[in-house]
Amino acid sequence: MISAADVKELRERTGAGMMDCKKALAETGGDKEKAIDFLREKGLAAAAKKAGRIAAEGIVESYIHGGGRIGVLVEVNCETDFVAKTPEYKELCRDIAMQIAAAKPEFVVREEVSQDKINHEKEVLRAQALNEGKPEKIVDKMVEGRIEKYFKEVCLMEQAFIKDTDMTVKDLINAKISKIGENISIRRFARFEVGEGIEKRQDDLAAEVAKMTQK
Repeated sequence: MISAADVKELRERTGAGMMDCKKALAETGGDKEKAIDFLREKGLAAAAKKAGRIAAEGIVESYIHGGGRIGVLVEVNCETDFVAKTPEYKELCRDIAMQIAAAKPEFVVREEVSQDKINHEKEVLRAQALNEGKPEKIVDKMVEGRIEKYFKEVCLMEQAFIKDTDMTVKDLINAKISKIGENISIRRFARFEVGEGIEKRQDDLAAEVAKMTQK
């Protein structure tokens, strides 16, 4: 059975009409990725059709949070300078910068994650599953499921959007592509947090007091 939530998600990802999305899901047995291909083949997926177009304009948005403790720079590209100057586009870029500040992604898309990092993560996840006492025969399947969860945590485009967790950042971008009529892409970002990566000194107050009383 095709749920309304699945239809809504497909519509947000493609910009196609509700009935077209429902038909696509029915034709593909509820498989969203196949449904997207179905809509593209029928010429109905507005966002998908624009995805291959060059987006070389845009803006670099900044966001400072927590009294200056967290800062973000993100480059969001579109096709024309005209769109880059619109309030709706600037609001989108602001939302993306806030997303990065709050959710701490490490990559834009999963394709940026190196195979070495994926292999290392799988080893850790496999060890965790075995330590939890899970049977060997189901461990590999569990690891695949957990690695998908890992991608959703560290890849910006796969994270749940902080303002509407029913959609991902990718869904948000696709919805804006459909509405604005231009391809939009997140090219790169940098996130800074005060003290991040610095080994902070841990003072043992009791030891310090004891030392002082011995003098």
